[in-house]
Amino acid sequence: MEEKIIKRDILDDLRSHADKKEISLIVGPRQAGKTTIMRILQKELKSKSIQTLFMSLDFEKDQPYFQSQSDFMDKLNLEFQGDRGVVFVDEIQLKKDAGLFLKGVYDMGTKHKIIVSGSGSIELKEKVHESLMGRKRLFELPTVSFSEFVNFSTEYRYDNRLDEFFSLEKGKTDALLKKYLVFGGYPKVVLESRLEEKQNAIDEIYRSYIEKDISSFLRVEKLDAFRSLVKILASQIGNLINYSELSNTLNLSVETVKNYLWYLEKTYIISILTPYYTNVRKEITKSPIYYFNDIGLRNYILGLFGVSLEENKGFVFENLVFLCLKNKFKSSNAEIHFWRTTNNAEVDFVVSSGNKIIPIEVKYKEFKNPLIERSLRSFIEKYNPDGAFVVNKNFKDTVVIGKTKVNFVTLADLISAI
Repeated sequence: MEEKIIKRDILDDLRSHADKKEISLIVGPRQAGKTTIMRILQKELKSKSIQTLFMSLDFEKDQPYFQSQSDFMDKLNLEFQGDRGVVFVDEIQLKKDAGLFLKGVYDMGTKHKIIVSGSGSIELKEKVHESLMGRKRLFELPTVSFSEFVNFSTEYRYDNRLDEFFSLEKGKTDALLKKYLVFGGYPKVVLESRLEEKQNAIDEIYRSYIEKDISSFLRVEKLDAFRSLVKILASQIGNLINYSELSNTLNLSVETVKNYLWYLEKTYIISILTPYYTNVRKEITKSPIYYFNDIGLRNYILGLFGVSLEENKGFVFENLVFLCLKNKFKSSNAEIHFWRTTNNAEVDFVVSSGNKIIPIEVKYKEFKNPLIERSLRSFIEKYNPDGAFVVNKNFKDTVVIGKTKVNFVTLADLISAI
């Protein structure tokens, strides 16, 4: 039986960068598919008669070649026999001073292309990134996006035509949306068909993250408090975070709470959103909110993995909209914020790029009429944006307030429209 493969959007960018001198650095959450991506690319290059070599710091047999830059280069020259080749290096975060090691190899003037990957550890994200300034291009690989999930689930019959599928197959789209909101996008979870195997996969992913990234690598000693923090965040996605309140609840210092949140962000478990404001007296300016980078993992942490979402489904849908926006604007200079006022007016997302701002309100419900609530009206009256969106389950329409076009759209429409 042919192995099922999930096509990832990042692959096209990696292909086009394969002949560039810069190091290709692939980072992302543990088990998001980085090794698979490199294996696919290696297979494609081999089919073009390009010499390749796959090495991993996780392989005991490969570790001697990373003792020094000279050992590494000698290995490449032996394998490639003096010709140019492409070397793939997996699990680079296991190499001490990995950034300096790769910087030295690059600065030796090697003609070989280097493609590197590693899990989202602090060492990889910070020190490697800093050491390779001007010598690499960073590729962030998240878990499978909703669009990638739909393409895989429909066996790529509508590849590059998803907008048509979303428009015509509303029932199937809704069923896939509900499935994604329950299970998320970790490749191992997506590929398993049975609920029990999906549960085993997500359990292994989370335990591996806690044991390897948090306990062994970052040496977090208060694992129970760390797990409790993650559970609190999972139950409060889209809500303002109060550091002092978390500190008291977890019996940790505020500084430790902020450090743990930073670890979670840098290891690609959560994303932070900061407020959009221009009036420091009337608008929230400091308290952030958090969303999970994989909805399935969030559900697992709360004991809701595989369970049809009833409670907080509005916030889970909001989390998905955030992930779609994040993916949509990943290669642009646009920033995603939220908006809150001291009078409790709020808009879920504000996308800002230069002088242009787009407010986006999310409602996981069915509309019969274009109802625009007070909070969004308040934002429009204050900032007069050209356009605004209300993301909902079914309703499509456009209403004009002043000079602002308020577009009622489904999630599928939003992905295509912005």
